[in-house]
Amino acid sequence: MSDAVLEAIDVSKHFTVTGAVGRSATVRAVEGASIRLVPGRVTAVVGESGSGKTTLARMLARFYEPTSGEILLDGRPVATGRNVDKAYRKAVQLIFQDPFGSLNPLHRVRHNLDRALRLHQSATTRGEREQQMIDLLERVSLSPARDFLDKFPHELSGGQRQRVVIARALAVKPRVLLGDEPISMLDVSIRLEMLNLLNRLCREDGLAMLYITHDIASARYLCDDIVVMYAGQMVEAGPKDEVISRPQHPYTKLLVESSPDPHRATNLDRDELFGTADDLGEPPSLIEPPEGCRFHPRCPFAMERCRTETPPRTVQPDGHWADCWLHEVGRSDLIADTAMTAPTPLTSTEEPA
Repeated sequence: MSDAVLEAIDVSKHFTVTGAVGRSATVRAVEGASIRLVPGRVTAVVGESGSGKTTLARMLARFYEPTSGEILLDGRPVATGRNVDKAYRKAVQLIFQDPFGSLNPLHRVRHNLDRALRLHQSATTRGEREQQMIDLLERVSLSPARDFLDKFPHELSGGQRQRVVIARALAVKPRVLLGDEPISMLDVSIRLEMLNLLNRLCREDGLAMLYITHDIASARYLCDDIVVMYAGQMVEAGPKDEVISRPQHPYTKLLVESSPDPHRATNLDRDELFGTADDLGEPPSLIEPPEGCRFHPRCPFAMERCRTETPPRTVQPDGHWADCWLHEVGRSDLIADTAMTAPTPLTSTEEPA
């Protein structure tokens, strides 16, 4: 794999919250996360709400400063706080989930695009910027482009607003795009079209892209690699086909089996595999996360050591890795074979045979 343009190394983010009686607590939103974004490749971060996906993206965009760890651009550490320079802001652009909230509603599309060009593309005349705005709108399939320049955001559909947001991000000629669930608030009828647009832009410009989603099916369609997050930690990562066809962590297995797939040889019912929703319970509190593996309260394969010891990382030759004790005891087959009927869950003290 070629060198990463943007890299996070063992980054964590803790937030301090104050309760109604004045007591403070620490929310461990992200802990020990590492990720590499490579030019021309799309990396998806998947997981349920509250798993830390957005917090990770905002750290990469430097909206949040990491509590610990390091972020590198072209292999060099990035300055912190207000010292983050304009070059970094230009190189790394974040596309938000809500396109309406991303655009100034008091200004026309022209202003939203022109401001980005004036801030980051120096020595251009008004006429040159006008042509650049037209070119940008045409690149994101808004045509005739001149008809959109003088519209206000409320005059556009959700899909059109998101295209303007993408055009504004491209205006600064970034090297990295961070997409925070960029299609989740769009009509289902245009989501595939938006994914195709992002894929085309990434391949044409050689952009490194981070795609955040809770939908593993859209991740499979768009991305090259998948990273799975649960309760603030990364639990599995690797090439998309390997992660989806041969999951190595029980949580990834749950995500895959919960996603409808007409091409899957055997579609198991999620309740058959993981029990009812009541059995699964809720995601753990990030103020007092479980010891050991954070997924163990919901895992049908949990062993005693899962409750007390952090699982080791098992790395396969193709780079596919997972943090799970089942690999250490030689029972990864319980996870990987998604076509088999689920085995009887292990008791709290039983080790796999």
